Amino acid sequence: MAKCRICQSKYQPFIDFGPMPISNNFLAEKDFANEYFFPMKAGFCSSCSMVQLLEQPAADVMFHDNYTFFSGTSRLMAEHFKHFADDIKLNYLTDKQSPFVVEIGSNDGIMLQNFAEAPYRHLGVEPSANVARVAQDKGLNSIVRFFNLETAKDIVAAHGQADAFLAANCMCHIPTLHDIIEGIAHLMSPGGVVAFEDPYLGEVIRNTSFDQLYDEHVFLFSLHSISAAFAQHGFELIDAKPLETHGGSMRYYLSQKGMRPVSSRVKQLLQDEVDLGLLIPGTYDKFRLGCEQIRDDLKYLLIKLKREGKRVVGYAATSKSTTLLNYAGIGPELIEYISDTTPLKQGKFSPGMHIPVLPAETLQGNYPEYLLLFAYNHQKEIFAKEAQFAKNDGKWIMFVPNVHVVE
Repeated sequence: MAKCRICQSKYQPFIDFGPMPISNNFLAEKDFANEYFFPMKAGFCSSCSMVQLLEQPAADVMFHDNYTFFSGTSRLMAEHFKHFADDIKLNYLTDKQSPFVVEIGSNDGIMLQNFAEAPYRHLGVEPSANVARVAQDKGLNSIVRFFNLETAKDIVAAHGQADAFLAANCMCHIPTLHDIIEGIAHLMSPGGVVAFEDPYLGEVIRNTSFDQLYDEHVFLFSLHSISAAFAQHGFELIDAKPLETHGGSMRYYLSQKGMRPVSSRVKQLLQDEVDLGLLIPGTYDKFRLGCEQIRDDLKYLLIKLKREGKRVVGYAATSKSTTLLNYAGIGPELIEYISDTTPLKQGKFSPGMHIPVLPAETLQGNYPEYLLLFAYNHQKEIFAKEAQFAKNDGKWIMFVPNVHVVE
């Protein structure tokens, strides 16, 4: 039995995805023989309600100088992070003369840029040098480090304590979550706000979106599990907001216990989790059956279309697609290639299943009959962008919340 990373209780996995590669390791053909795989299993801890991977690759295997995800490539995400920044400014920083904002996993500065002008002081902490360099080239203050207590001490020594600690889609990446919270506790000024958002366990369960589990996502958070983890360090959940991003996310707001009022919304959302069954092990057994159904239905559909002589192309070489493709055993024999706009991924092959990744322009004038949408969380934006595909009688294959075709 595994030990929970949050409370050290023993627990059993509820799903085994089999050998899984690094989700963002889009690789050249010469690197196939040396590709890294790890056994990917997920489990639920009944003691603190945390859903987590039993094993996770080392951080420097996942985040490095060739990391291929850049947040700023999506216009809608740029707008989303502007709203996130405005929320913090309006609701938590108006009483500060020169507020200091720290963001970890700040990537290319897509959110931090909203704090780049006075009166806000800012600092990004980003472990991947290539994306941090993009932020630095924008004139943003960004350092290349992993955040922990040592980093927090260095920040306080150089800049003073932070009034806001922010993160987006990175807290769930960190297996040593207690080390992070310990650093936060040292970093924060009295009454400072901690605000971060990640894919939400409740939506994963509702939609059977198991592709939210991959090497980077060592945790799937809920209000109950976040409360349990942060309470060990003197913090309490003061608010939470459901979000539509990434197929369903939650933004958590915390502060030192007793320093800020707790929103009535917290009590309601906690009850919603009880009603959804997020605290019951049986919910996760049912979830596993749903995952297996999607896996089998998608494989069956692709084999059927192949036999009918139809062409299928993947759309968007996402991290999430790595879990789906490897779990279902779907390779280039069923998907001709994956269309993607990221230059660093183009001309390479998908992790594990080695489907070619080609520039988005490859689609133009040579549309297949079907596009399999991996970036379903950007469905509205993508459907509008690819209106010509629909005009050419093209059909979209979706797999969340179940396998279906959109004409």
